[in-house]
Amino acid sequence: MPEPILQMTGLNAHYGDFQALYGVDMHVGGGEVLAIIGANGAGKTTLMRSITGLITNGPGQIQFKGRDIGGLRGDQVAETGLAMVPEGRQLFASLTVEENLLIGAQTGRKGPWSLGAVFKLFPILKERRAVPSTALSGGQQQMVAIGRALMSNPELILFDEISLGLAPIIIKDIYDALPGIIGDGMSAIIVEQDISKALSVSSRVYCLQEGRVSLEGASDTVPREDISRAYFGIE
Repeated sequence: MPEPILQMTGLNAHYGDFQALYGVDMHVGGGEVLAIIGANGAGKTTLMRSITGLITNGPGQIQFKGRDIGGLRGDQVAETGLAMVPEGRQLFASLTVEENLLIGAQTGRKGPWSLGAVFKLFPILKERRAVPSTALSGGQQQMVAIGRALMSNPELILFDEISLGLAPIIIKDIYDALPGIIGDGMSAIIVEQDISKALSVSSRVYCLQEGRVSLEGASDTVPREDISRAYFGIE
């Protein structure tokens, strides 16, 4: 098992008085692709928001490369080498494709990802680099969101509902591009409601159910019956 690059220990998360995560223990190894599955409301997006500093957590609950990051702001977390492709893409509507991509480079981190590298991965973005992001199709917007995250040259990238709202052919194109994204040893967390897709690209899987880990296992050996029970909370 690779040494953990990200470790969550007893992670709790709240929205005001509402508790969304309950004592989550989870880790991601260096160079590992981890899948997180679960029904709507299971706590998947809350987990992503906690990791990336959009929700503040208590000391010692989240460690990245051995550093406690639970109290850092989102921009500070990005500077440590962690990036997220958010659910719904969340592009800047007033900016062009290229301008959206360049925002990701503002962390100043060095690495293999540049405008040229992103355009090589997604050639259509080079053709449409001067187009407002709102003029793109949903699949092209997802490519921009992925490219923006890569431009920060992260060591760990989080994909939150990468296929949500996309046509099957576009989903296939996005997943076909994943080996070129994470093939150089980058770690990744993929949050996905499509269980088959999640298992096909990951080495391990966690299932969340009502804010708690209900299952952990190797993606290629965990029984589908166990996944169904964990997913739906069936005893």
